[in-house]
Amino acid sequence: MKRWLLLCWVAVTAAVGASGGIADKPFSQDFAVPFRLHPDLAGAEMRKLCIDKDGVVHVLTDRGVARLFGDVLAADRSFRPLAGKVAKDIALSRAGDLYHLFDDGWLSNAEAGAPGARFARTGAFDQIAVDSSTNLVLTAPMVDPLGKTHTAFATEAGWFVLMSDHIEQRTDAGLRTVATGRGFRTLAVRNGELFIGTTNGWSKMRLSDGRPASPLEQLVPWPHITKIVPVDGGVWFGTPRGAFFQTDGTPSVWATPSAGPKAPAPKFRYYASRRWLADDHVVDLAVDADRSVWILTRTGLQKIGYRSWTLAQKAAWIGQKIRSRHMRYGLTAERRLFQPGDIATSEMIDTDNDGGWSSYWLASQALRFAVTHEPQAKAWAWETFAALERLQTIHTNTGFPARTLERKGFKFSDTDRWRDAPDPGWEWKGHTSSDEITSHLFAYAVLWECAAETPAERRRVAVLVDRIATHILDHDLYLVDVDGKPTLWGRWHPDYVNSFPPTVHDRRLNSAEFTALMQFAHKVTGKARYKEKAFEMFRTAGYLTNLTRSMRLLKATPGARHQGIEMGDEWNHSDDELAFNTYWVLARHAFDDGLRAKYRAAVADHRELEKGERNATWNFVTAACGLKDFDPEGAVWTLRGYPLDTVSWSVANSHRKDIQRLPPNFRGQEMAELLPPGERLMARCNTQPFILDAGDGGHTEFPGDEYVLGYWLGRFVGAINAP
Repeated sequence: MKRWLLLCWVAVTAAVGASGGIADKPFSQDFAVPFRLHPDLAGAEMRKLCIDKDGVVHVLTDRGVARLFGDVLAADRSFRPLAGKVAKDIALSRAGDLYHLFDDGWLSNAEAGAPGARFARTGAFDQIAVDSSTNLVLTAPMVDPLGKTHTAFATEAGWFVLMSDHIEQRTDAGLRTVATGRGFRTLAVRNGELFIGTTNGWSKMRLSDGRPASPLEQLVPWPHITKIVPVDGGVWFGTPRGAFFQTDGTPSVWATPSAGPKAPAPKFRYYASRRWLADDHVVDLAVDADRSVWILTRTGLQKIGYRSWTLAQKAAWIGQKIRSRHMRYGLTAERRLFQPGDIATSEMIDTDNDGGWSSYWLASQALRFAVTHEPQAKAWAWETFAALERLQTIHTNTGFPARTLERKGFKFSDTDRWRDAPDPGWEWKGHTSSDEITSHLFAYAVLWECAAETPAERRRVAVLVDRIATHILDHDLYLVDVDGKPTLWGRWHPDYVNSFPPTVHDRRLNSAEFTALMQFAHKVTGKARYKEKAFEMFRTAGYLTNLTRSMRLLKATPGARHQGIEMGDEWNHSDDELAFNTYWVLARHAFDDGLRAKYRAAVADHRELEKGERNATWNFVTAACGLKDFDPEGAVWTLRGYPLDTVSWSVANSHRKDIQRLPPNFRGQEMAELLPPGERLMARCNTQPFILDAGDGGHTEFPGDEYVLGYWLGRFVGAINAP
């Protein structure tokens, strides 16, 4: 009977949004493909990129022409007569054949090697441009009055010569000036329109009548344009601060992420930082027949590819990544990279909150099992639950979850917080916080609902919850470490909770945490003391009033301190994370319907302030609490845009001209726009996403368990349909 009730509850919950869920249609998932340089090219100057009609990638360097062999860019010795010769320039004909310019002549290996000529004077030309073997332009070294060299372009509309202050078109009657201005840097032609890139933005004009087709656009990610490639659906640009795509509003593989009218694709997609490029100075850029974008920078070559994926496929891929390189004793682990971005040089490390972050993985797999009934999902959930069990049993302080554990002598983080385990081969980390209690409780509640099918499985969950709740009640509403003292943040006594004014979130949050724990402990054990204590705190300490006060009351509160730590000087985003973990337990396991209605109002109040983040987990927790006002499109937008590369690369956006900077504020938000996840810092969900510049240079790889949790929550509440 208990198993039937469990499955019935899950089915009803999952069906709530099934008819109106977002279809999991394939979307365009971007990913970076870096290439290695052969040692012979170490330190070489990269100058130009050409992809010929056969898809062969050629790169002009100051040491000669290189080409791509698999994942290595190396000197091209394919044609023995050219091996070792240093070309001054390369170019493609309209047919896609490669041409070489040397000091003493030019040639192509196309057409049986017939095209070519020798020069009467060595070094006479420095640039070659071709549209066919019989229509070729060679340009001599020349500097215009402003000190900029000229550049010839072979386009679909014929020949153009660009100088810094004007552009000339070659016609049967000779050269005619088609544009004048300042800082001209590059050009392209498509469908009768001339695209002009400058040092301060870009514009386009109609070649038919010379009239502007668009004004100078300066509010772009970076306005110094080095390369323009018009494509169906928009334009690609190279700059000294990365590459970007600007959509024209029509669908394309590059207009990503998108999730519908309420969460459309952003106007720009900006690719910069080591997540995407070897360095940000784009020298050249090309789009191939498969719509992959090849980007040559000063120090290397990389490709941005696009695969058609569903969210389900992406969740499976990230889940397998977690299983293959982020599992440490059943806990999900971060990896420390000794060489930036190089997984081969990495090791798994303990962190301040291993049990808490692992709770997200546990919950994701329990939810997956509830939706799919796949045995693998249940097995993975219970494997991590066993690790959380051991966090309670590795020592003798009953009901006190360790933050993490490690074999003796190999601890990494916060080495002063570790204690010896009774087992001489192990150590465990104490100083446990309310963070762990709250996140563990969330995982226990999800597991109990979704993947605890037998009385024995439910007892395992109940035992851990009972131990924690008993410990806290027996220690006067504190979490007490082995030294007999309350930990810094494990405090739910009114002396702590009500010491803060309503303008400090801890008053609301800790009241909610304690109430949720008492509710769920009563639910799984049936012990009356938990319900009695919760109602006592409602009656004597105002905990219900605390947790239902509006989040809009929060503000800077000078002088609110705890043990010398300033509590009211900023909006603590970790508190938002803990609150939404707590809301699941509060609303789904309320003592009665009257309280559930009050809890739902508190959830709605909080989500209203956080809706701009489009956080998938928080939106779908809101739905799981029984509220209809949430943002499934925004959540799917975030899930689609989540990068596959979860390395903590340093990311900079403070230079961008297309975003609105915010003045200093209590929430710590530095910009008005929510950038796509692939353009901002990679961080845990307790870090707010409106940060301009951040990262550690690529020395950490995060598991990505928050993504998998968000996806399976969406499936569970019916907001995302099965593919």
